[in-house]
Amino acid sequence: MTDLLSLWYPWIKTLHVVSVIAWMAGLFYLPRLYVYHVEQVEKGSATDAMFQTMERRLLKAIMGPAMIATWVFGLCLVLTPGVVDWTVVWPWAKAVSVLAMTWFQYWLGMRRKNFVAGNNTASGRQYRMMNEVPTLLMLVIVASVIVKF
Repeated sequence: MTDLLSLWYPWIKTLHVVSVIAWMAGLFYLPRLYVYHVEQVEKGSATDAMFQTMERRLLKAIMGPAMIATWVFGLCLVLTPGVVDWTVVWPWAKAVSVLAMTWFQYWLGMRRKNFVAGNNTASGRQYRMMNEVPTLLMLVIVASVIVKF
């Protein structure tokens, strides 16, 4: 198995990066949709239904599969011999950040359920602040992998 992972390493890494890009696009965009939804849309309106459709499709059709692909290809990279040295800090920092990013996606999913139920209590300001979470996590992940501190 490890020989196969080593042989396919460039392709696995390519698919990992592509899936991360798709996942990050959704993590950046969905909180912004929530800002507009909460600040400019009347509950129960046709626009409310349209926003709910856009949010559901982004979360379920793009972000969900991209997150799963990121995890699958990332775990394949971790299992490839010689790629990760667990005696240093960087893989642990990346792992914690990826777990936090996964939690953030589930948090976004819970907020979507609140919109569907008509009982969203978060403000546009709160969504704007939460919109910075994936950026901070991305900085930690990229620095971890490139600098390898």
